Amino acid sequence: MGSGPNSKPKLVEGSLGYVLEDVPHLSDFIPHLPTYSNPLQDNPAYSVVKQYFVNVDDSVPEKIIAHKDSARGVHFRRAGPRQKVYFESDEVEAAIVTCGGLCPGLNTVIRELVCGLYNMYGVKTVLGINGGYKGFYAHNTITLSPKNVNDIHKRGGTILGSSRGGHDTTKIVDSIQDRGINQVYIIGGDGTQRGAAKIFEEITRRGLKVAVVGIPKTIDNDIPVIDKSFGFDTAVEEAQRAINAAHVEAESIENGIGVVKLMGRYSGFIAMFATLASRDVDCCLIPESPFYLEGPGGLYEFVERRLKENGHMVLVIAEGAGQELFTVSMQTMDASGNKLLQDVGLWISQNLKDHFAKEKIMPINLKYIDPTYMIRAVPSNASDNVYCTLLAQSAVHGAMAGYTGFTSGLVNGRQTYIPFYRIGEGPNKVVITDRMWARLLSSTNQPSFLISKGGNEDKKEEAPLDKLNGHCSDKK
Repeated sequence: MGSGPNSKPKLVEGSLGYVLEDVPHLSDFIPHLPTYSNPLQDNPAYSVVKQYFVNVDDSVPEKIIAHKDSARGVHFRRAGPRQKVYFESDEVEAAIVTCGGLCPGLNTVIRELVCGLYNMYGVKTVLGINGGYKGFYAHNTITLSPKNVNDIHKRGGTILGSSRGGHDTTKIVDSIQDRGINQVYIIGGDGTQRGAAKIFEEITRRGLKVAVVGIPKTIDNDIPVIDKSFGFDTAVEEAQRAINAAHVEAESIENGIGVVKLMGRYSGFIAMFATLASRDVDCCLIPESPFYLEGPGGLYEFVERRLKENGHMVLVIAEGAGQELFTVSMQTMDASGNKLLQDVGLWISQNLKDHFAKEKIMPINLKYIDPTYMIRAVPSNASDNVYCTLLAQSAVHGAMAGYTGFTSGLVNGRQTYIPFYRIGEGPNKVVITDRMWARLLSSTNQPSFLISKGGNEDKKEEAPLDKLNGHCSDKK
């Protein structure tokens, strides 16, 4: 039934340097598929919308800054409902799975997928896969309906449970085929989306009429291409509480230092945005900007100067910052293949205490706050709830229109369908030569650490790891 997938990207070229990085369609590998009128045209809720259906040629540019002679550049297919669909409502057997770490908004996405399928397209069979990818072949499922997901957006976590690892492509696709599932919605980070791509490839190899759709999830906001990931706004908002607590503690005692560790394995977006929003932070350390401790322009010198000036200070550090300063290589991996990070928050706190005690400069009072798991577990805020709705409904529209092998994401403020391979390109990172990082440096007046004076750029103070009792933190 059909041939295997084309391993090359699906590109459509136009005039003036226009390139559409298109997503696969069921008709690419299953010929002569019937189409049906979109039931939304008879839905009274949408009767007031002018030109509700998206034009088949609509696309969204990846980059919107251009010069008068610039090529039109790369575009993605615009998300939204099409006039023709490739599934009848009664034939749809949908499945939803959540994988990886927790993130605000997971339950909202689940709710909106279920309600979108039911209310927009009349789909009555939606299964929730329990416990991540392994739930497919462990036969852990629950039936989902608008009634039993009605208020789950008010709770943190995921009602389906989650896990890392457990990806066995053959077993998963066998389960999908055996159960008669023909739409799969996969919510997870870059590793999960890579797993979704493998599922898509195996499904197309078998010639199955199954739409595989990804919804990107990472609290760190480190998925490439998209404007932001759901849960990020909530994480920044919740981080304010921890920063405020650290500020209160620090300013309430002589030479007080508040240290706050936030999420950010490879990317410091949460730490950067929380710092900019707070205005109470004196120094922000992120993975993209290496720092050093001793010598002119180093962290110790800055902390000492700030304490003499203000009598207190607040330091925010992302979990992935300063990992290069540790004395041992990190070989321990989690189930998803991610290196387990050393607890840089505890490490920097201990180093500050030891330095000021050793140098007898001044007595300090340091308070360390790690709100990581509290932030991950909260429900999404209003902004993220709306964003989750758009992501989920766009995913449903795409699957019903026969698109597959794509991730639903926001690009330049527009909902788009992005090929899986673009999501796996590597983490999105803070550009420390960009204006946003410059705004942060201007706000905190911290050293950039890009150039150390006196030739100390290679001098890194390292504390023995046994002081930290082997504390590690996993990927968020």
